[in-house]
Amino acid sequence: MKKSMFALAAAAVLSTLPVASYADDMFAFNVGAVSDYRYRGISQSRLKPALQGGVDATLPGGFYVGTWASTIKWIEDTGTVLGFDAGNANVEIDLYGGYKQEIVKDLSFDVGVLQYWYPKNKLGDAPLGAFKNANTTELYGALTYGPATLKYSHALSNTFGNPDSKNSYYLDLSATFEGPWGLTFTPHVGRQKIKGPYDPVATYTDYSVSVAKEVVKGLTVSLSAVGTDADDTWYVTPAGKFTGKKAAVLGVKYAF
Repeated sequence: MKKSMFALAAAAVLSTLPVASYADDMFAFNVGAVSDYRYRGISQSRLKPALQGGVDATLPGGFYVGTWASTIKWIEDTGTVLGFDAGNANVEIDLYGGYKQEIVKDLSFDVGVLQYWYPKNKLGDAPLGAFKNANTTELYGALTYGPATLKYSHALSNTFGNPDSKNSYYLDLSATFEGPWGLTFTPHVGRQKIKGPYDPVATYTDYSVSVAKEVVKGLTVSLSAVGTDADDTWYVTPAGKFTGKKAAVLGVKYAF
């Protein structure tokens, strides 16, 4: 991960904070690594490890902002497959902000906006307009009742470079359960709808089950079983490997 990119993203988020003095505990930082960066079931890192990190700020009244970054390979790979220069876009930076509150006991909501930013990406240079700029903006809304969360994300722009894909969406359901020995179990299922000329080939369902444990204060280790029903000729690496295949993903994250 390029430190300058991460610093720029953090500065952009923190510059939105009102001028005031906030306690240190209003900021939460995290760094980590995964054996494969899977997002909505699809590998963003060519089925290889990725470095990740982020910072969140909790504001008064239920508001929050944050940024998160990860190393990636998929934009470079798209250029390789199509035979053009897609840019040296080896980092994804997410910038987000929102508002969440409890409605009644055990029922809460969360709404916000999320910008996926891929510095130096030239995906829009694809021949014959096959792809557009990879940067993507989504609005999201979620309801959480007890351990379960239902979330809907709606694209205000083209979605991850797919042409004419504005108003694509992702709907997912997940839950978090506490188990024995301090383990946390999280089942998940989601549906990614990609509108435009690449529908239905780019549309798919993903699913996963994760187990995590905080092994020491702030350090969490996780193991996830991930899979999709995505098209195995569409979501591929330059070597032809299916990026939505079933796999086990190991992760480690330190929060402070």
